[in-house]
Amino acid sequence: MERIHSEDAKVFKALCDETRLTVLSHLRNGEKCACVLLERVWVSQPTLSHHMRILVDSGIVTARKEGKWMYYSISEAGSEAAASLLRELTAVTVDKNDKSNEECCGRACAVLKVKEGPDDDL
Repeated sequence: MERIHSEDAKVFKALCDETRLTVLSHLRNGEKCACVLLERVWVSQPTLSHHMRILVDSGIVTARKEGKWMYYSISEAGSEAAASLLRELTAVTVDKNDKSNEECCGRACAVLKVKEGPDDDL
């Protein structure tokens, strides 16, 4: 069964921005109000809201509203799911039924086969 990578991409999108990594760093020691994050991250309120939406959509961060303020925290389940996803996507597996190398164009593979030897730089 093929993975739905659009959902996986949300996790990596959340982790590929310096501001969001800074927010996660501040959330590591517990829940924070958006007003506290605004003071520590030095971005505008709309910009923080944008970053927080991406983090919440990824499942790594949870949000709750209390009065007019939003409170954010790292989701233990979301954090573990993100770590598990990275392990799964980067695990090296050998599929003996995968014949894709036999079906390739042959040009690049033929060059590599010719260059086999101890003195060759691949």
